[in-house]
Amino acid sequence: MGTRKKVHAFVRVKPTDDFAHEMIRYGDDNKSIDIHLKKDIRKGVVNNQQTDWSFKLDGVLHDASQDLVYETVAKDVVSQALDGYNGTIMCYGQTGAGKTYTMTGATENYKHRGILPRALQQVFKMIEERPTHAITVRVSYLEIYNESLFDLLSTLPYVGPSVTPMTIVENPQGVFIKGLSVHLTSQEEDAFSLLFEGETNRIIASHTMNKNSSRSHCIFTIYMEAHSRTLSDEKYVTSKINLVDLAGSERLGKSGSEGRVLKEATYINKSLSFLEQAIIALGDHKRDHIPFRQCKLTHALKDSLGGNCNMVLVTNIYGEAAQLEETLSSLRFASRMKLVTTEPAINEKYNAERMVKNLEKELVLLKQELAIHDSLANRNIVTYDPMDEIQIAEINSQVRRYLEGTLDEIDIINLRQIQEVFNQFRVVLSQQEQEVEAALRRKYTLIDKNDFATISAVQKAGIIDVNGHLVGEPDGQGFGLGVAPFSTKPGKKSKSKKTVKDPPSSSARKEGASSPVSGKDLDMISTSKTQLVPSSKDGDVKDVLSRDRETSSIEPLPSDSPKEESRPLRPTTPPSKLMAFEDFKNERGSEINRIFKENKSILNERRKRASETTQRINVIKREIDVTKEALNFQKSLREKQGEYENKGLMIIDEEEFLLILKLKDLKKQYRSEYQDLRDLRAEIQYCQHLVDQCRHRLLMEFDIWYNESFVIPEDMQVALKLGSSIRPGMVPVSRIVSLGEDDQDKFAQLQQTVLPEGPDAISFYNAKIKTEQKHNYLKTIMGLQQTHKK
Repeated sequence: MGTRKKVHAFVRVKPTDDFAHEMIRYGDDNKSIDIHLKKDIRKGVVNNQQTDWSFKLDGVLHDASQDLVYETVAKDVVSQALDGYNGTIMCYGQTGAGKTYTMTGATENYKHRGILPRALQQVFKMIEERPTHAITVRVSYLEIYNESLFDLLSTLPYVGPSVTPMTIVENPQGVFIKGLSVHLTSQEEDAFSLLFEGETNRIIASHTMNKNSSRSHCIFTIYMEAHSRTLSDEKYVTSKINLVDLAGSERLGKSGSEGRVLKEATYINKSLSFLEQAIIALGDHKRDHIPFRQCKLTHALKDSLGGNCNMVLVTNIYGEAAQLEETLSSLRFASRMKLVTTEPAINEKYNAERMVKNLEKELVLLKQELAIHDSLANRNIVTYDPMDEIQIAEINSQVRRYLEGTLDEIDIINLRQIQEVFNQFRVVLSQQEQEVEAALRRKYTLIDKNDFATISAVQKAGIIDVNGHLVGEPDGQGFGLGVAPFSTKPGKKSKSKKTVKDPPSSSARKEGASSPVSGKDLDMISTSKTQLVPSSKDGDVKDVLSRDRETSSIEPLPSDSPKEESRPLRPTTPPSKLMAFEDFKNERGSEINRIFKENKSILNERRKRASETTQRINVIKREIDVTKEALNFQKSLREKQGEYENKGLMIIDEEEFLLILKLKDLKKQYRSEYQDLRDLRAEIQYCQHLVDQCRHRLLMEFDIWYNESFVIPEDMQVALKLGSSIRPGMVPVSRIVSLGEDDQDKFAQLQQTVLPEGPDAISFYNAKIKTEQKHNYLKTIMGLQQTHKK
């Protein structure tokens, strides 16, 4: 573990024209701040009111630029993160004191960007300076609003809405948010795009203290993983940087919050109060319990507050006399944070693939070292590789000769040979047991009360005679089972062959379900399954699946519109979409409508077969239950009357034996029918996908045809002909314009060539432009949808 160190705490004073010079003073070393208050004369002559406070911090940032703030606060934390150290930078203070400006900055201006975008830029610059390492970067953006967790990047199209709410989970590796999306970023511009996307989703509100007040706590996390390209060591380092922008604490009397904003302020003040309690507990080394779980904020930051990371606190305060009470409260929090200690350490992990390769190399070296040791000790050539089949066969032969007495001793060579000798002893012992059991079975046919496989083998061996009775003779203790005469076997076989040729009727099947199975009905039960599946099942399935494969891809259908001469005149008022859809299905969309109907009929047929199979499975299940009850009754009756055993094997009567056979056959039918049902469900799912695909294609083609036929002006049809740059459906109908370069493209090109901040700002501005274009497009689409609804 690393050495313990104190949390660094800085104070940033918000610039103001009305700075209280008489009340706020800075130390000469620029690391202390003194607060002086005049005594209240109204409290009388004896007044013990405290008037002076002094706070020792790591730095006071007064009238500091964004560059100076980042160099002082965050640069070292970010640089150490690439070496495997976790880092946390937190902005704290009252509402409107400049926390969000310090953390995020003004996204409209590159020079005024805050700690977060500068940290992203530094990370990717340092990655370029380390070509010997393969470093991957991922980011996430979490918002805690009214004690609920939200993913600020969930609006991205490839993320999608989460079904289950996000939760905070703890494991030996630390604390993580279950359900929070983490995004891989390979370049700086992608990271800025994710930052701007999350910033647009943050919840803000306006009150007297701040026009754009953050109403939630936000945690932007950068995850890094560094693998060495030059060293073969299996170790690699991971780290993460938590950039926390807390919502501002506020006095409700000053902010004038009402309604929803009042509720938000209550949650904010509550979570900040719990945060301060956790900091106080961390600063007291006598405390064993730290109340991290009191709120979502402290729980999510559990491994950052006094954990395994470099932590920096930036306290934002006002420099005005009217806000002096809140300033004192913020400075007290900063002084308490300085009492908290953390224990930064490098996060090392192991690459399993590299570890295996290194172990293989080490194994080869150890084998070579053993070979050298054997040669120096004048030992015979000893192989340490796994034994092959020839060597195993030789050891097996030695073991057999040793057991027979023809071999006095077995020479010991190495550890592998000793293990194989014991293994072959076990193999020989198992083979002898099987030979003894086979010899007994050739003489006797025994029924094990728990071995149903043996019961089936007894049936096949011909224990049942022509009349279906068990063959055997009394042994003095009960009725033992012997070997059936060979004269009974041909008749039995001929009878079963005859039964297989004649298909059983449905009435016979019903009788077999309710009455005990006789010797004649045994084969009928085993073949009754063939009646449940149509004889042409395989052929139908192959034809349908081949037809499905032909239609699954849905090749582009011939959608050329009729020639201009044959096109009917456009009506003055467009018809209703319901009537037009029927015409479309009969004319231009007839082919895809036909495919849609075929797929739907196939789907209905599969569903019908699945329903029938389910009914058959239910019938078999009921038969199994009835048979089990009858079998349990026979067992209980046998136990009451007294059980008979012969050489440790239980002797049963004919009725119980036939019930066991019937249950075995019913279970076999059940498994077969259930497998058919699973196959049908897979086909239903596939057919449902085809039907949905055809439906989507049909509706999409209809929209294109409807716009071409009734909505788009005829003078615009030239731009939509085959071979043109645009096609109906690509852009909204009301936005069809000429294909010339617009002003936005010209501005984007000009901005890249004449940027005042230099080439480093290109990624920043490109990401901002793309984010703005995306949100403008979404606003336009929503406006069009509302217009269509009206």
